Amino acid sequence: GTFWRIVKHKSTEEFESLPYICTLLNSSLWTYYGVTKPDGFLVATVNGFGIVVETVYITLFLIFAPTKKKATTATLVGILDVGFLLAAILVTQLALQGGARIDAIGFMCAGLNIIMYGSPLSAMRTVATTKSVEYMPFFLSFFLFLNGGIWAFYAFLVRDYFLGVPNGTGFVLGTAQLVLYAVYRNAKPSRSIENELEEGEQHENLLSSANQTHGTWDTR
Repeated sequence: GTFWRIVKHKSTEEFESLPYICTLLNSSLWTYYGVTKPDGFLVATVNGFGIVVETVYITLFLIFAPTKKKATTATLVGILDVGFLLAAILVTQLALQGGARIDAIGFMCAGLNIIMYGSPLSAMRTVATTKSVEYMPFFLSFFLFLNGGIWAFYAFLVRDYFLGVPNGTGFVLGTAQLVLYAVYRNAKPSRSIENELEEGEQHENLLSSANQTHGTWDTR
């Protein structure tokens, strides 16, 4: 949806590039992990596809974003997706060998994954505060739950803790989001939100009345 919306409007609108930049770094590290680990073909293949998708998104930002956002995107890509990734590869290749190398890459991947899985916590807090699921799309929560669950199950089968811990965390957070969605999907916004809306409407009405009165004075 985001892809076609940007292309159709020829604008990135209010979308931010940072999530895609971080996801590209995440996919790149997991691909490196999958290539390095003897039985990591599936991990490398899936995340290799992720690299292609995220590269397309970032390219769109570099084409259609305003000049300032283009510069920010290019800088972050250079720091994270090129600089950090190359540094991680060089350090692990030159300083580590065998199991130690795989473990170091696994720790980096797991750490970044947990940080990324933690980002929906702000959306969950918003839902609990406003009693509305408007800012927590169902399918995003569902795929967080599904993706985390499948990878956690795979990690359990192959005894891979680096895959299991972050994806288990994602599965738990996805489950919590679906529970929140079930609880608040038909709920009305909290009273405080309604009061704010009413106050906003009253304020607009007062401004409108004042403008009308001012306009009457001007015509005299």
